[in-house]
Amino acid sequence: MKRLVPFLLLSVALVSMVGCASTQKAEHNVYADPTQWLSLPQTGTTEVDVFYLYPTVYVRPDASAPLYSEREDAQLRSSAGMAYLLEAAVFEQVGAVYAPLYRQGDAASILALPFAERDALLEQAPLEDALASFDYYIQHYNNGKPFILVGHSQGADVLRLLLATYMEAHPEVYDRMIAAYCIGCSITSDFLAEHPVPKFATGSDDTGVIISYNTEAPGVAEENPLIDKDALVINPISWTRGEEPALAEENLGSVMLDQAGKLVLLPGFADATLDLNRSVVTCSTVEGKLPQLASSAFLPQGVYHSFDISLYAQNLVENARVRTATFLATH
Repeated sequence: MKRLVPFLLLSVALVSMVGCASTQKAEHNVYADPTQWLSLPQTGTTEVDVFYLYPTVYVRPDASAPLYSEREDAQLRSSAGMAYLLEAAVFEQVGAVYAPLYRQGDAASILALPFAERDALLEQAPLEDALASFDYYIQHYNNGKPFILVGHSQGADVLRLLLATYMEAHPEVYDRMIAAYCIGCSITSDFLAEHPVPKFATGSDDTGVIISYNTEAPGVAEENPLIDKDALVINPISWTRGEEPALAEENLGSVMLDQAGKLVLLPGFADATLDLNRSVVTCSTVEGKLPQLASSAFLPQGVYHSFDISLYAQNLVENARVRTATFLATH
């Protein structure tokens, strides 16, 4: 994991881009090539699908390097594969997971920008690829099934922009969306007011909604560059919006790598309490127990952004099952 730099937020898009992706002929769409997918399941019998966008795994080595990665970059593919293992593989318990390779913006370059300017960079190569891949998935693989969106960090912000463009332009597709897990980005009231599709989750079983949070240790005072003002947050264990604690014993399992590099499930590892003043989930039970990642150099001490999904992985999966059951029962 020495070169893995995942899970940095790189936090509106132009509707005209949706038209470009939607009308692009299959033979001209790069996602007709199976090698442009991290995960491309064979058509199966699952009732629902999961569409996943990995977090930031591109950090350019110097200022002369390209601002955006290429999908063919070997390091991007390797690190994106590790992110898939830690974040998306658990969702295979819910449905078939489709995960495109997409071009990313450099972590440091985008984090250095004010929130109002970050989207302008994400609306270029990252969103272009997300729109093209998602539209290709809808046209060729989805077959009219309900689906769940999952993204973390830059992947979550790109999903946020996809919701603000593609879903607004294609309400018939949005009608099949069970939920959008946009983890590790900032979903603000202003964004929801400007883009009323979809709403933010209010509990454990509402559907067609966004789920989002960022994770910190208790007592962090330094500004977190990942959190925009008035970001909304929900507890990933109790699925409440208040500040009552959810104990570690209620955590169904965190996903981590052991010293041998094998994936392990750790029940009861991480607790969760909302801090509404900072718009975060605080976790008090993991200090000193998490691996050191290169991404920590970009963030204040005590920010657990790299582990937003993995700390609550099995609770997220079980919640996806609950929302799926509700959706199937009501549609």
